[in-house]
Amino acid sequence: MATNEIVRMQEDLERALAKAAGSRSWVMVIDIRKCVGDHACAVSCMAENVCPPGTSYRKVFDAENNEYPNADHFFMPANCQHCDNPPCARAANKVARGAVEKHPDGIVVFDYKTMARHPKAAAAAKKACPYYAIVEDKGGYYTEATPRLEPYETRVFFENGEKLTRKNTRGAVRKCTFCVHRLDAGMLPACVTTCIGRAMYFGDANDPRSLVSEILRQEKTWQMKSSLGTKPRVFYIGYANRFEIAAATAAACVECHE
Repeated sequence: MATNEIVRMQEDLERALAKAAGSRSWVMVIDIRKCVGDHACAVSCMAENVCPPGTSYRKVFDAENNEYPNADHFFMPANCQHCDNPPCARAANKVARGAVEKHPDGIVVFDYKTMARHPKAAAAAKKACPYYAIVEDKGGYYTEATPRLEPYETRVFFENGEKLTRKNTRGAVRKCTFCVHRLDAGMLPACVTTCIGRAMYFGDANDPRSLVSEILRQEKTWQMKSSLGTKPRVFYIGYANRFEIAAATAAACVECHE
C-alpha cells in the first residue's frame, strides 16, 4: 500500500462520515503478504486505547502452512471481527441487557459500566468469542511498582463516544472498537496508519468508490472462522498463495510495498 492509498482511505473516510451512520458499513482488509510481524499495530493500539498490562486489542500471531520441506511461516494480525452475528452480544445480553450493542455502521460496542456491574455478562462475552479478541481490565498498571504512575497510563482516552481513564474500565472486559473515536474525528484507526508493511485497509464497504470496496471486488478473500456463522467484518487477502509469497525476492517486496 503506497502513501497515496493512505490519502485515498482518508478521502473515503471523509465521504463516509458525510453520510448517516446507518448508510455506512465499516470493514477492515488485511493483506497478510505484507505483514512483516513487527507488532507496530499492536503497540499503537495499546498506546491509543491505554490498554491494561499484558493486553492489547490487537494480536499478531505466528502462523505456519504446510510441512517441511514446504513449510511456510507468516503472520496473521487479528482483532475483534465486529461480527454481524456476534456471539459475544448474544451471550452477554442474556445476562445483562444492553451489555453489548451492534451499531448501524457495523461496529460492535461494549458498555463498560454494564460489564463492570455484571461480571457474569463479561465472562459470558469472553467465553463466547471464538476469536480470543476480548481482554480483561484487572486494574493494574505497568508502572505501579515505580515511584509514580506515568502519565501515559493515567491519561484520558476516548472509546465509544466516552471520555475515560483506566479507573472507568477497571473490572470490565474490553476489545477493539475499530478506533471509533478516531473515525468520528476524521482519522483512520491507529493500527492502519501505523502499519509499517502497509498491510491494512479500512473503509466503507457501502461506498463502491472506496478502496476497500475495490479490493473486495478484485481479491479473493478469506474470513476467520466464518463457518461458525459469525459474519466477520475483517477480511484477509493473500492467504491462498502463501507458499509463493514466502519465496518472494527482495525486488518483489519492493515492488509490492512501493
